[in-house]
Amino acid sequence: MTRSPVWLLWLIIMTPILALTAWVLKHGRYAPPNIFILGLFIVCPLIYMWVVLLGRRPSAQRPSTLPPHRPAPAPPMLMEREEEERLRSCFPWSIYFLQKIEHRQQMMICHGRLKATPAVAHSTVQQNVRSQFGHQFLVVLQEERNGDPVFTLVPNREPANSSKDSGWRLSILLFILTLGTTTLAGLLLVGDLSIPELLSQPALLVKGLGYSLAVMMILAVRELAHYAMARRHHIPASAPFFIPVPYFLGTIGAFVRIKAPAPNRRALFDLGVAGPLAGFLVSLPIVIWGLAHSQMVELTEESGLFNFQSLDPKGSILLVLLSKLALGSDFQIDTALYLHSVAIAGCLGLVLTALNLMPVGQLDGGHIVHAMYGRWSGAAIGNITRILVAAMAFIQPAYLLWALLLIFMSSRDEPALDDVSELNGVRDALGLIAMVILVLIVLPMPQTISEHLL
Repeated sequence: MTRSPVWLLWLIIMTPILALTAWVLKHGRYAPPNIFILGLFIVCPLIYMWVVLLGRRPSAQRPSTLPPHRPAPAPPMLMEREEEERLRSCFPWSIYFLQKIEHRQQMMICHGRLKATPAVAHSTVQQNVRSQFGHQFLVVLQEERNGDPVFTLVPNREPANSSKDSGWRLSILLFILTLGTTTLAGLLLVGDLSIPELLSQPALLVKGLGYSLAVMMILAVRELAHYAMARRHHIPASAPFFIPVPYFLGTIGAFVRIKAPAPNRRALFDLGVAGPLAGFLVSLPIVIWGLAHSQMVELTEESGLFNFQSLDPKGSILLVLLSKLALGSDFQIDTALYLHSVAIAGCLGLVLTALNLMPVGQLDGGHIVHAMYGRWSGAAIGNITRILVAAMAFIQPAYLLWALLLIFMSSRDEPALDDVSELNGVRDALGLIAMVILVLIVLPMPQTISEHLL
């Protein structure tokens, strides 16, 4: 896609984190101005896109840029004519009636009519292609915009033994580093300690373990659920990689790298839903315990959904319900909360759950709606979600950063190999539950309901 150095792209991505860390070390302030943070997250993606385009690999010239006397070059052929005849034999007429083969840039699209169920057709054609060409191609069955199923062959760029190197050593190292940064963050979030005091009394770090262990448990369970689901469907995946950050929350999350496409939409759905649901179920008891040990303070103009010293739970339906469950009748409509460090960790788990459940692109929510409604409908849902989150930013300014992240994210998810077979009823129900959880986390509690509830 681009010849720009990977280290340069990584440095641009990490610039906001590095700049915020430098701010804390120089000024000793824990919260830089919002305009400083927003500026970083707006400028850096633009620079990233510019660097990618600057180093874009040369492609075949467009017909409009060619001299009049020269014809447009044909797209590179993935296989010779003799091999194409062998490819045609991979499509039995009783399974998929092949009509024509279209050559495009780094892919071949086989148009025809489906004569069997999508699962049977894909399995049969994939086995035939492997018998003729080995693992040279990935065979994808997907729908075009008009709903016609087509087979697409693309080069398989992942080696057959890619699943052997999972990176567990690096994962353990990053886990230890993240445990350290989150322990430091647990102290700084709720205490008045300064970094010089911590350096003179290292034993004080033990007090930050409550927040650290809660955060690490949520992240570990969420990513291990992704990893376990990938193994269940025989999809090569890396070990969970944690991202330590010596600033604010101590981490910006963790991830598992999926090294191959999902075999079908059921596997794609399982990959998408496993992590958020597992993280949500772990976050609930942590949030409830943390809220029960939080202090109630007076609601002021500075109170907000992301103000840990004066949190207004009414910015989230779920937080209001959990606060009422944890604090009982003591929690009133004009009450804010000074969060316990464990409650901060639980709220961070809910925030990560909501962000990952956003039905956009390659987020977990994007996988879910793609698997439930198809690739094109999933992309449309992603575009609608962008608009809704941007509108929510006018009601809750804290969502402005979310809106910016979603804008720069591709709305289209990568297809599964069998991208036509539909889900079963149980998975459809789980998908709807996941979307309900998203709504409960991000939508504010209506005032009329909060008055009756509180």
